[in-house]
Amino acid sequence: MLESENPKGPFARTLNRVPFILQIVIGLILGILAAYVYPDDKSVIPTLGNLFVKALKAVAPILVFTLVAAAIAKHQTGQKTSMKPIIVLYFVGMLISGGLALTMSYIFPSTFTELAQNADVSAPSGIGEVLINFVNQAVENPVSAFINGNYIAILMWSISLGLMFRVAHDNTKRVLDDLAASVSGVIRMVIRFAPIGVFGLVYSSCTQEGGFANLLNYVHVVVVLVATFLMVAFIFNPLLVFIVTHENPYPLVFKCLAKSGVCAFFTRSSAANLPVNLALCEEMKLDKATYSISIPLGCTINMSGAGITIVIMTMAAAHTLGIEIDFASAFLMCVASILCACGSSGVAGGSLMLIPLACSIFGIPNDIAMQVVGIGFIIGVIQDSTETALNSSTDVIFTAAACKRAQRLANKK
Repeated sequence: MLESENPKGPFARTLNRVPFILQIVIGLILGILAAYVYPDDKSVIPTLGNLFVKALKAVAPILVFTLVAAAIAKHQTGQKTSMKPIIVLYFVGMLISGGLALTMSYIFPSTFTELAQNADVSAPSGIGEVLINFVNQAVENPVSAFINGNYIAILMWSISLGLMFRVAHDNTKRVLDDLAASVSGVIRMVIRFAPIGVFGLVYSSCTQEGGFANLLNYVHVVVVLVATFLMVAFIFNPLLVFIVTHENPYPLVFKCLAKSGVCAFFTRSSAANLPVNLALCEEMKLDKATYSISIPLGCTINMSGAGITIVIMTMAAAHTLGIEIDFASAFLMCVASILCACGSSGVAGGSLMLIPLACSIFGIPNDIAMQVVGIGFIIGVIQDSTETALNSSTDVIFTAAACKRAQRLANKK
């Protein structure tokens, strides 16, 4: 197993009893208290945050490469016709979510004060320059891409090799899938240190120029994120369900949010919530041949919440650095974020690891992008929980909508 279910050491067993989200909250509170009691810029405490960010920076390129390549390689052709409406709903829902996140980023722009002190980035002149930079980065040598953190090239190589692996032997595909699972295991190991990393990052943020006022920027981006999640959950998802079923969507939406979303909010893992979703589909007497495929598939590719997080956090970095972005360039980043969200890691905070890829479209350095990832872990106490609740409940909502549509069409015949 990649992650021990039964840690042997007494300290590990004790630590494992404390919910991970509570550990991050404790790290956040201790970071604020330490900055208040001992506000020393030369303290070693910020080093803890720096080490955490560097660890994320080191493992992120190989994570993106293996996840995308493995997802494409194991894709099965000849999906059942009944799955098509669900897949369409998944991608339309993600596109709407990404577009809404982009709109919210323009209306309520968030900034991170500490980033503005660390970089001088020139803004792209328009979509033409963005596309040229995109192509130039895409053809970089793969070894150089991994060394330099060129996520565009990493993405292109992972897609290309993934497509080639689709015709490979099943055992070869299994090796690639195992590699992706192993890298995800390394990510789990790194993320286990998130409470310590958050402690150092919060301390550093509070002791920099602006002090405790810097935390207000985090409150702003959290509010924008949560508001966007709620708008998708209570407005746009019901609208899609109504278009598909021609019925009042809210009884279905409320039931799925209550039985799937609430559980996913606390587990913070779509994979861990999979049995709950399957049981809910059985309770609603949906077609088993459909939901037995769509629910595990949605757990992998239906990432509306992840797309929202990536777009809003990337736009916040751009606003902070003073990068004026035209709508066409921002929409290109939005589409790329949606597609990449389909390969986001199944561990808590996995979507944050794709922020550097989105940032690279605007020429934001990898070092700055990884600081945004670190901020993501600070706000992850709320962000990741609500994101997972949206992702997981949407799987059941769209599956039920497609099944109701199929039943309605069958009744007409």
